[in-house]
Amino acid sequence: MVADSAAQIKQLQAEIAELKRENARLTALNNRAEEKLFAALDGNGLCLWEQHVPSGNLTLFNVKWGELLGFSREELRAHVDSWKSKLHPEDKDWVIKAFEDHVNGKADYYQVVHRMLHKDGSITWVSDRGRIVERLPDGTPLRMMGSHIDITQEKRYELDLARLAHSDPLTNLMNRQAIAKAFDELLQPGQRGALFFIDLDGFKALNDHHGHKFGDNLLVHVAHSLVEHSGAQAKIARLGGDEFVIVLLSSDIEALGMLAQSLLDVYRQRFLLDGCEVAISLSIGIDIFEYGDRFTQSCDRADAAMYRIKHQGKNGYSFSRNESSIDR
Repeated sequence: MVADSAAQIKQLQAEIAELKRENARLTALNNRAEEKLFAALDGNGLCLWEQHVPSGNLTLFNVKWGELLGFSREELRAHVDSWKSKLHPEDKDWVIKAFEDHVNGKADYYQVVHRMLHKDGSITWVSDRGRIVERLPDGTPLRMMGSHIDITQEKRYELDLARLAHSDPLTNLMNRQAIAKAFDELLQPGQRGALFFIDLDGFKALNDHHGHKFGDNLLVHVAHSLVEHSGAQAKIARLGGDEFVIVLLSSDIEALGMLAQSLLDVYRQRFLLDGCEVAISLSIGIDIFEYGDRFTQSCDRADAAMYRIKHQGKNGYSFSRNESSIDR
């Protein structure tokens, strides 16, 4: 009996040792698999998360909780309410609705691209996707798993491209394409508007004398002046060179004349720019356009009115229409 018991114990010890070795082997394989998975996830900037739906508690597997937004775990509780609190105010309602639609069975999965608020006040763009992976016997959601990708750099690049496609890179005003689109969308049937065509007097001489950098700074100065004096509703563009356009939803001749005069007055006196004394003026042509007019038509009429001022000695404004022919 003693011998049989000793043999059984020895056999059990051998089996336990074998199980330990197998467990160690499987643990090592699991660790290596996790290392490969997390390396792949980190390389793609992708974070895996899990939510315990009844409690709202969140678990992040390959990054520290709060790290993506600059918070420590002590500053930001790992909970769905903390996530909701950091959603961008303009995105919060629709993102939460998309999330809850999936939890409530109204959508097959949760997938959104939205903004979140970083600890430093900046905006982080993220791509979120998730789905319910486990339910209670009665169908109540128990666990939800998903991925979270920081796409801030990609989104900034996308927004920069969109901005470059519609704005002048030097002055940040609209470009020709953008102002033409704004022109087409400005009026409703029966309305009239105004287009200012502005050319700088003496710009080429200053640019040639002081250099292109000085010329660029002067164009930026003029752009700021146009924005400052034209009002929040004005659409302002640089067409190229030293030519600018302002489009307004107004046909009040007196008010338009006052605006033109205020722009002329900005450059009535010499001023200092980059340590140099600058003398420059504006020639302005103004066209009153109607619903259905094309941008190129109005621009050509305002351009012709502007050249009339150029031929009369520069530094003034003129309306293009005969019924509004005012030269100042």
